[in-house]
Amino acid sequence: MGERRRARERRRAREFEAFTAGAAGRLLHAAALLTGEPAGRPAPVAEELLLVALARTYAGWDRLCGEDPYELARRELAASFAHTAWRHRRPRGGLLARLTPRERLVLVLRLHEDVAEEQTAAQLGLPAERVSTLCRHAVAELRSHGPEPATALP
Repeated sequence: MGERRRARERRRAREFEAFTAGAAGRLLHAAALLTGEPAGRPAPVAEELLLVALARTYAGWDRLCGEDPYELARRELAASFAHTAWRHRRPRGGLLARLTPRERLVLVLRLHEDVAEEQTAAQLGLPAERVSTLCRHAVAELRSHGPEPATALP
């Protein structure tokens, strides 16, 4: 019995390692957008957020039953961010720095991750109309300020 369990644990670890090798980059990018950390720089807060989400994903790995592990990891990332949104009120100058944490979360889920409006609403516990309003407001806010000025090349 012990050998079977060890073999199952090894298989689980290999599957999870293969998943993280393929998905961690995209999830880290989503986490950096959520936390508001600038692209191209170290993102310790986004890495911490991703680590929590991946740990929770690994804990639920055996219950996937054919479900997409990326979907589970994305839900865990969004839930972890929503749970700690108070820490992310002042973004660190990233692309979405002008937005509130909730606006960043909706925008990342809807536009970056291409999650349906109804699914986003259900995940966040909001009415679909509120998700739509938050998304429209966030996009309008980003458009109203235009692109960030580019730095001069040396």
